[in-house]
Amino acid sequence: MQARSALFDVYGDHLRARGSQAPVAAVVRMLDPVGIAAPAVRTAISRMVMQGWLEPIQLSGGRGYRTTERANRRLDEAGDRVYRRHLPSWDGRWHLVFVEPPTVRAPRSRLRADLTFVGYAELVDNVWVSPFARAELDSILERSGATARTAWADRFDPEPTGAWDLSRLRTAYDGWLASADGLVVRHLDAHDDEDEAAFAARFHLVHEWRKFLFADPGLPDALLPGDWPGREAAVLFAEEATRLKPGADRFVARCLGA
Repeated sequence: MQARSALFDVYGDHLRARGSQAPVAAVVRMLDPVGIAAPAVRTAISRMVMQGWLEPIQLSGGRGYRTTERANRRLDEAGDRVYRRHLPSWDGRWHLVFVEPPTVRAPRSRLRADLTFVGYAELVDNVWVSPFARAELDSILERSGATARTAWADRFDPEPTGAWDLSRLRTAYDGWLASADGLVVRHLDAHDDEDEAAFAARFHLVHEWRKFLFADPGLPDALLPGDWPGREAAVLFAEEATRLKPGADRFVARCLGA
C-alpha cells in the first residue's frame, strides 16, 4: 500500500468527520498498524501539500495538516460512491460528451483517467458516454485544459454497456467476495489490541473496496445482469464496515488524544 493512498483513505474515511485535520503525530500513529512507516507518511504529506490536497495548520497537538476544499470535494464524491449514498435514479437517457482533448500528452492522459474515474467510457474516439451527467465534468475539463460539447441520447440500440469491460469487473467482484472474509480475519488476528485490530481490518477492507472506484462506472441496476456479483459484494462490504466501525472509531480517537 502506498503512503499517499493510505493518507487519502485515513482522511476520507476517518478524519473527514473530525474537522478534516489532524496533527502529524496522530496520523503517524493511525497508519502504523497498517504498515506505513513514519518517514513514508511525512514524505507523502509533503507531496500532497505540493499537489494541493493538504495544507499545513497549527493544532493544539502540534503541527498538523488539513485537507483543502479541492480534496474535500474529491473525498466526499468518493465517499458517496464507496458507501453507495445518494444513488441516482436513471431516466433511460445517455449523456454524451464530445471532447476536444488537450494536445499535450500528460493532461490528455489525466483527462482520460478522470473521466473514467467518475464513470464515463469512451464510446468512439473522443466521444464519452455515461447514463448520468456527472457533476464533476466541468472541473475535470478545466483541470486538463480540454473543451467539450454535450448532448443527451434518448435511446441506444443496443445499449452501450459494451463500452465498459463488465466481464473483467464481474471477475473482480467474484474475487473480492472470495477474499473479503479472509482479509478481515487476517488483520483482526494480527493485533492484540481489539480497537487497533478493528481499525486495521476496516482500513484494509475499505482500501480494497475503494479500488472499485476506478473500475466500476456505477451503472444503473436496470443495465446489469440479474446475477451481478457487485450487489452481493456491496452488501457484504457494508455489513463488515459497519461491524468494525465502533472499534476503529475508538482507535482513531485514541490516536487524536480525544
